[in-house]
Amino acid sequence: MILDTSIIIDLLRGNKETKKKIEEIENKNITLVTTSISVFEVFQGISFINNDNKDKIYSLFESINILDFDNSSAREGGIIQSNLKKEGKMIDPEDAMIAGIAKVHGEIILTRNKKHFERIKGLNFESY
Repeated sequence: MILDTSIIIDLLRGNKETKKKIEEIENKNITLVTTSISVFEVFQGISFINNDNKDKIYSLFESINILDFDNSSAREGGIIQSNLKKEGKMIDPEDAMIAGIAKVHGEIILTRNKKHFERIKGLNFESY
């Protein structure tokens, strides 16, 4: 299961509801991963974060597998964004990239950003 950027941020902030959801998933022996896009999104805001939280960020990304935005994912994400644009339902490009990675790898996305991901046909995601 892919942890979306919204979930990563909630984890870093110590959100109790998010921690509980992660524990539930881990108790089901579901492997948690994230994407290189989420790494980018978190690190683009790192200059505004204190050193203790920077250590948490580095530690988290060292402890979790990261799925890369490769050529196949780029194609899938581009198709997703193109279709949504045609329908007048565009989302942030980063979300289309994460969705592309998820579809290529057959993964479910765990997100708090249900509004964007529910627009994508054939994408499996979970929210709480």
